[in-house]
Amino acid sequence: MQSGRITQHPIISITEPESQKHITFYFEGQPICAFPDDTIASALIANGIDIFGFTEHKNPRGFFCAIGKCSACLVEVNGIPNVRACITPVSEGIHVRRQVGRGKPVW
Repeated sequence: MQSGRITQHPIISITEPESQKHITFYFEGQPICAFPDDTIASALIANGIDIFGFTEHKNPRGFFCAIGKCSACLVEVNGIPNVRACITPVSEGIHVRRQVGRGKPVW
């Protein structure tokens, strides 16, 4: 589970995954395991998903600034478009989808 998760860092204190409760949310209809303190982006990346959407020219978009200032990580959450995955906490049972540009459905 979550082979892309950071387990050691020289500056940031990382809680041992075994000591945390797991939650489940859905990305493109597939169940994704996450921790309560994850953002949508951190949970997706930990699960090997690094393409969060596409530009209007079909170029992949993903994690970039990590502070909510760019639009590279915009996703649709529970039918609401343009949610910044990098700063939005994950919660039990949410449904996340990729989007094209700013709020257009994936083709």
